[in-house]
Amino acid sequence: MPEETTAARVLDIRAIQAAIPHRYPFLLVDHVEVVEEDKIAVGTKCVTVNEPFFAGHFPGHPVMPGVLIIEAMAQTACAMVLSKPDFAGKLAYFMGLEGVKFRAPVFPGSVLKLRLQALRIGRAGKFIGKAFVNDKLVAEAELTFALVDRGA
Repeated sequence: MPEETTAARVLDIRAIQAAIPHRYPFLLVDHVEVVEEDKIAVGTKCVTVNEPFFAGHFPGHPVMPGVLIIEAMAQTACAMVLSKPDFAGKLAYFMGLEGVKFRAPVFPGSVLKLRLQALRIGRAGKFIGKAFVNDKLVAEAELTFALVDRGA
């Protein structure tokens, strides 16, 4: 008998917005696929020239700011975690970043794939994040966050 596989849980933009509080112009992930529950999520960000940050970064040579690539990683991880009923009503606050490396620039027209692997999920979470464009590693980081009540 073939081994049973579990389908990935997919978060479209409405599900992402239900899970995390970010909105335009700071919502930086368009789609999240939870490949393995509580372990691996893959986010997608379609980078367009219409992004507001390109007006100043850099005029005539638009490059996505590295800190926003890291933020897109964090939003992917948070969408996976905060979309679960156990964590409804929580917010995730950045607590730390380690091993941040930017390997290549990201330009308008790119499709950014954000692969997040959970090392720990709970009141404090830790993820390893990697960002790719066309299967080429463009950024990586280890992200740590704390979960708090939205009203706190």
